[in-house]
Amino acid sequence: MNEDTAKTRWMVIQAVRWTGMGLFLLGLLIYADKIELPKIAGYIFMGVGLLDALFMPSVLARMWKTPL
Repeated sequence: MNEDTAKTRWMVIQAVRWTGMGLFLLGLLIYADKIELPKIAGYIFMGVGLLDALFMPSVLARMWKTPL
């Protein structure tokens, strides 16, 4: 793997991680009634954000590590 591919993959993993944290924070704002949406939407955003931030980076790394 060349350096450009590795750098791109690292940036994608970081973007996924930060997006997950943003979704989680959005869910917290909804849950705290700072944003006018149903609380169930807050729970969904928090759940998806946690999955996105904690598990997706390792899934992507494992997927890219496995040869096709």
